[in-house]
Amino acid sequence: MQEIVSAIRHVTDIMSEISAASAEQSQGIEQVHLAITQMDEVTQQNSALVEQATAAAESLEEQSENLTKSVCAFKM
Repeated sequence: MQEIVSAIRHVTDIMSEISAASAEQSQGIEQVHLAITQMDEVTQQNSALVEQATAAAESLEEQSENLTKSVCAFKM
């Protein structure tokens, strides 16, 4: 009988360890999920910044062409 009680205690201890490990893994997965979400947000922000920079570069190019045309009118 003592062996059965001991075996049950051993199984209970193992189950407690498994439960604790599962909780730790769950927390780790949640942290990974949060990090991925943050990386996605940063990637989207970077994409928006690239689009803005492209638009600004195109605008500068157009302004440069207009300025060049205006200056050409003053050349002798």
